[in-house]
Amino acid sequence: MPGPPPEHPHLRLLKGNPGKRTARKPPEPARTEQWPNPPAHLTGHAREVWLHLAPELHRLNLLTVLDVGPFSAYCCAYAHWQQAEEALQRSGELTIKTAEGLPRVNPLVRIASQAMEDMRRIGAEFGLSPNARLRLSGITPPPPPSKFDGLLK
Repeated sequence: MPGPPPEHPHLRLLKGNPGKRTARKPPEPARTEQWPNPPAHLTGHAREVWLHLAPELHRLNLLTVLDVGPFSAYCCAYAHWQQAEEALQRSGELTIKTAEGLPRVNPLVRIASQAMEDMRRIGAEFGLSPNARLRLSGITPPPPPSKFDGLLK
């Protein structure tokens, strides 16, 4: 779809509504008392990152029953990145020799890089970086202090 993605109506209220168009009310899933349990297919590193991040995301109302799929995709990407990094550390080689004897980038480097990109992309939806949190909250950083601050009290 061309153009910028639609903004959440709560975000539009925080930013202001210069066009004065009526904001539609988005469907909000019911919030449960406890965060969702990790899906059964998450094991190892993926399950660890779920158990580490899910309580805080649930507290911020960013993890509901509807978000289990995308968040489990993030956890799987994390596990792939972690496994690739561990394998790279064990091998200690960023390049390998081909059958012809030519140096080639170790495939684990590409796997780790792709997993990190997946984590960055999916994690932005959950506010898992400082910039993503700013976009989710609609908060702009405070302006730098002025030399006139504190004169009128």
